[in-house]
Amino acid sequence: MEVGAVAAMRYVKDGIKAARLVMQHTGHTLLVGEQASAFAISMGLPGPTNLSSSESVQKWSKWKENRCQPNFWKNIVPVDSCGPYHPKDIAELGKGTCSSANLMAAIESRSSHIGLHNHDTISMAVIDKEGHIAVGTSTNGATYKIPGRVGDGPIAGSSSYADDEVGACGATGDGDIMMRFLPCYQVVESMRLGMEPKLAAQDAIKRIARKFPDFVGAVFAINKNGLHAGACHGWTFQYSVRSPEMEDVEVFTVFP
Repeated sequence: MEVGAVAAMRYVKDGIKAARLVMQHTGHTLLVGEQASAFAISMGLPGPTNLSSSESVQKWSKWKENRCQPNFWKNIVPVDSCGPYHPKDIAELGKGTCSSANLMAAIESRSSHIGLHNHDTISMAVIDKEGHIAVGTSTNGATYKIPGRVGDGPIAGSSSYADDEVGACGATGDGDIMMRFLPCYQVVESMRLGMEPKLAAQDAIKRIARKFPDFVGAVFAINKNGLHAGACHGWTFQYSVRSPEMEDVEVFTVFP
């Protein structure tokens, strides 16, 4: 039950290292924003660093040229193609500031899916030879997110969770939806009650799909004995495993 996390941390590349420093050297669980960056740098991590790549800058430029579409806004009216945005009820009071109907249609019809090319979550669980379990998740967040957005990555029980007595879980996908269900906490608690990893993972995904049938996401589950499985919805999911007995990493494919 030792946890450390950072969110909305800019200018520092090593998110997992920063989260570990929060766990090791503070009595807090989560640090955010500029102060999280300042903390990480003060603890010896490299920074401040420009983390933009030519690829990300090019993608952002094309997005701006496409009138900032797609995006994560809803029930709003933009003053122009890229905002500022206002709630519809406020905008209707001052008619004449709205953009074209075509732009509104584009905003309203935006798919909420998180696909293979617009997020980059990595979650990993490790069991040492003494049986201690650690799990961590790192992500750059959803592409085209609203500034200030925090997804499920730093939320304990959502993107990852572990208990030495039971096992661990990691998650990836549409974090804005998945974090509402704490799927990894659910997986570990289901295994605690006797479910095998496969059934626990499937149960957690089904709980989300019942409420949000169009969501995209996946979890992996591993119990304290090393038995592992995955479950997914909306895409084909792959995860890799390596144990001391294995000569190389093995990739497992899970179908919806």
